[in-house]
Amino acid sequence: MRLKRWLYLLHRWAGIALCLVMALWFLSGMVMMYVGYPKLTPAEQLQGLAPLPAQGCCVPLEQALQAAGLDKAPTQWRLSSVAGAPRYLFSDARGKTVVAVDARSGARITGVDEAQAVAAAAHFAGGAAARSLGPVQEDAWTHSRALDAHRPLHRVAVDDGRWLYISGVSGEVVRDASLTERTWGWLGAWLHWLYLFRGGALNAWWTDIVIWLSLAGGALGLSGLVVGLWRWRFKGRYKSGSHSPYRGAMARWHHILGLLGGTLALSWVISGLLSMNPWKVFEAQGLKPDRQAYAGGQLQAGAAPPADLVLARLAAQGFEARLLEWRRIGGAHYVWAQSASSARLLDARGEVVPGLDEASLVTTARAMLPGAPLLQRQWLRSYDAHYYAREAHTMTGQRERPLPALRLVFGDALAHHIVLDPASGAVLQVSNSHQRLERWLFAFAHSFDLPQLLALRPLWDGWMLVFSLAGLGLSLTGVVMGWRRLAIRRHAP
Repeated sequence: MRLKRWLYLLHRWAGIALCLVMALWFLSGMVMMYVGYPKLTPAEQLQGLAPLPAQGCCVPLEQALQAAGLDKAPTQWRLSSVAGAPRYLFSDARGKTVVAVDARSGARITGVDEAQAVAAAAHFAGGAAARSLGPVQEDAWTHSRALDAHRPLHRVAVDDGRWLYISGVSGEVVRDASLTERTWGWLGAWLHWLYLFRGGALNAWWTDIVIWLSLAGGALGLSGLVVGLWRWRFKGRYKSGSHSPYRGAMARWHHILGLLGGTLALSWVISGLLSMNPWKVFEAQGLKPDRQAYAGGQLQAGAAPPADLVLARLAAQGFEARLLEWRRIGGAHYVWAQSASSARLLDARGEVVPGLDEASLVTTARAMLPGAPLLQRQWLRSYDAHYYAREAHTMTGQRERPLPALRLVFGDALAHHIVLDPASGAVLQVSNSHQRLERWLFAFAHSFDLPQLLALRPLWDGWMLVFSLAGLGLSLTGVVMGWRRLAIRRHAP
């Protein structure tokens, strides 16, 4: 009996403290089903870039790298454009360092002023009128750590309602935020992820705040389920004729909604907690795939195909390249060229190649996990539970998941899966057993994102909305009862 008493008290007072937070999580979650946090997807980026000139475009790679002046050789080389002018962009694998070089003059870009940022934004937006909103280190729509290498950012408004964020380092557009995203975002992602605690005095504790509030929400949900089952009479009825002992409409609805949707509400809170990888529960200790081994060495300017040669060859074929990325795969140099709607792979001689065959991909990928047995090769021609794409506005919507793709299953201690793109040679996905467990405990439990379920829209929408509304009703009834309880105690003699 003492345990029941303590459980009742826990649920009551945890509900008073947390039901409003839970209600806001359910409400914002419904908004995020349709409007996500601002991002710049690869497709959006390509649409905003100008075609690279086929003649007289660029200084040699050796000269550009020397001008970049990096102490450590960059692992990512790109040729893009800013305000229509070609620009080399060099960075490390994690994007923590970015250096830009004017591809025509060979001069390093040492900074981007306001006028240059406005020009870059206007060109990216197809010539739309643009005006500067001033520089910003970080605001509500630029909390992503992936932008750290580009700070400070220039925020520019364009006539179509978007805000474009321009890198203060390279001058490229690194984020766009539409009017819809900025309007609904306050009620969606900004609220759902508790970004009110980001960027201010509590920024250093944001992760801990989210984790501990989620834990408290889990305790609230679990205690409510237990109390709800204890109080529900599955056989027989109370004197009121109801299976629930509560006579007030608010309390009775809270009881019923908790029984109907409480399990799913609890799973959403716990899966949301796991999205934070609390205390690194999904971190795996052991051998990790060596991407440098897959490359077969560092990129070398003398062996890489020159930009002028690549662009001239592509132009002769009627291909308007907007972005070039140099890659090394198994020791060989390639260029991945992208237009607004298609892409091609070129070898070190500047010749277009149809892609990489299975034998080459397998041989090269084996070097990533030396000594690990290769258990299985799977050609993915449709999406499955672990390799799939989401809509652009979702949290992982910027990830490119082309088909077909080759999945290699290794028998190492962490059971790694490596997915490769035969068209470009890119490593599309690397996962171990811990990460695949996280996929089920977070991604599936939080959004039921199996491709088979997502294909059933609008049934998927109905499922998510009905239970989200049940969770919202559960939380709001808890808020009302909590305030009533506090009001009674405040006026008690």
